[in-house]
Amino acid sequence: MASSPLLPAQTRPFLPHVERFFARPEFQAHHSHFAERIAERANPQRHGDLPKWQTFLDALPSIEADQIRLDQDAIQIGNTDKLDATQRKQLHDALFGLKPWRKGPYQVFDTFIDTEWRSDWKWQRVMPHISSLTGRKVLDVGCGTGYHCWRMLGDGADYVLGIDPSARFLMQYNAIQKYAQDSRFDFLPIGIEDMPTNLSVFDTVFSMGVLYHRRNPINHILELKGLLKDGGEIVLETLIVDEANGGILQPEERYAQMRNVWSITTVEKTLSLLNEAGFKNARCVDQNTTSLEEQRSTDWMQFHSLKEFLDPNDITKTIEGYPAPKRGIFIAQK
Repeated sequence: MASSPLLPAQTRPFLPHVERFFARPEFQAHHSHFAERIAERANPQRHGDLPKWQTFLDALPSIEADQIRLDQDAIQIGNTDKLDATQRKQLHDALFGLKPWRKGPYQVFDTFIDTEWRSDWKWQRVMPHISSLTGRKVLDVGCGTGYHCWRMLGDGADYVLGIDPSARFLMQYNAIQKYAQDSRFDFLPIGIEDMPTNLSVFDTVFSMGVLYHRRNPINHILELKGLLKDGGEIVLETLIVDEANGGILQPEERYAQMRNVWSITTVEKTLSLLNEAGFKNARCVDQNTTSLEEQRSTDWMQFHSLKEFLDPNDITKTIEGYPAPKRGIFIAQK
């Protein structure tokens, strides 16, 4: 079995579950490619906080989760009455040390992680419109902590690969996986640009909250297409605007205080891009303006959030004067 020895020694401690990924037959032809990208992304010299975050992981109490629920709003790992007072404090303090937690929520034994985003609300908007995930092999691009990956498993997916270049998200995944111990979900700290171009193995590919961060949106859609089996389904969730010259709003410098927002498309332009990429039956199944209840600051994410990113005198606009965040969900088949 090819495994973590493919990775340099300084990287291996932060990827305790990567052996499972390298053991899967569909990825074996690409071991060298993945190992190179993972080693670069998870290099502790590049992420100086990795050793500090690892101390929080090491401080998590060693207890067994006798109940796991992946089919409800808050991912539930373990029962609330399983821990003694010392273990409760150890668990809370270690998980709290990994903040900010942005995507969730999670209920880990008796610790409730109240994340910045009510990601369950997005899942409630997505789930009624997609093909059944039962028995499917799924890729979640830009998966964050992995919240939606857990929900995909809860809704029947056979295997989920989540990718996100954030080292903090990797460590938060490691914390949840310490107790979930679920071999059906692997996380790699890489971006879609790090994926092999000839890996058409997934039945469903999700890209939620990524497209507007790409300088060239059609290239991102083509990257997603290249990872799908023939007949597979793309689920694209992205910022949209009602009107824009040429169908694309290109913010100057920042949008809602984000620096790396390059292109926000109209519904019509997004559908046009999907058609241009060769997808079939492209449709927009949901439009939703992000509310101050869905994205907000919490004890687990104490920085500014949506409220501070909007015009205080007109919340229909961002602080820069652009239309406030509105999101669309698009589905199509390869």
